[in-house]
Amino acid sequence: MLGALFGIAVIVLVVDQFTKFLAVRFLEGQEPISVIGTLAGFNFYRNPGAALGLGSGVTWIFPLIAIAVFAAIIMLSRKLGSVAWAIGLGLLLGGLFGNLVDRLFRQPGFLHGAVVDFIDLSFFICNVADIAISAAAVTLVVTSLRGIELDGSDSKHASTVGEDTHG
Repeated sequence: MLGALFGIAVIVLVVDQFTKFLAVRFLEGQEPISVIGTLAGFNFYRNPGAALGLGSGVTWIFPLIAIAVFAAIIMLSRKLGSVAWAIGLGLLLGGLFGNLVDRLFRQPGFLHGAVVDFIDLSFFICNVADIAISAAAVTLVVTSLRGIELDGSDSKHASTVGEDTHG
């Protein structure tokens, strides 16, 4: 399971950073490009804050949060026995690292770097890392609702074992 978790994280990180490289190279300073009318396209934006630009005055906190979540994922991964959890945590880890790289190494400087966003979905602009984080959230919520535990056991089934259903 650890191979899946870290493999997915590396793939997300590489795709995220490569697409951001392309965005900086070909989209920065250009007019927005419409792909599906006004619903989707490409529009370059350096986001100094979090989602929707919130928190732009405290950008130093985002790398610290990402590092704390990374540490939590490493701790949780020791109990990992579920493919669904491995996928969700891999997507989350890759997305966190994708945006962390921007915070650490992009302008205006270390711990204050602006995240490169370029996928315009009409009501917000995001990047591959953001999409991975959103997909992770959905995956982990659905997995939890289905009763699948981190170790792969089924909490819904485990809670009914031993109950007398013949009343």
